[in-house]
Amino acid sequence: MMSEHEHNHYPIFLPDSEEQERIVIPEENGDENLFDVLFYFDVPETDKSYVVVVPAEQDQEDEEQEVFAFRYEGEDDDFKLFPIDTDEEWDIVEEMINTFSDESEE
Repeated sequence: MMSEHEHNHYPIFLPDSEEQERIVIPEENGDENLFDVLFYFDVPETDKSYVVVVPAEQDQEDEEQEVFAFRYEGEDDDFKLFPIDTDEEWDIVEEMINTFSDESEE
């Protein structure tokens, strides 16, 4: 029996290069935060793309790593981030983060 909540697993895109890909996310107050990109993924059904990041200063060994995700549009210099505001999207994102963590622990 497939449950309604059975999510497809979307392909995970890792940052290309060996060096960590970083993005800067400005806050409302003008502070800029540096994030390391964990992975990207696209959801064909909704035609949306997402990026999952962790704060760059954060200790990688820290189990309680804070993970953030954003919807994005465009690429390179024309890269715009949008907050994820629906539960459906968060469910997909969490599912992908879990998949990613499982895969990276093997």
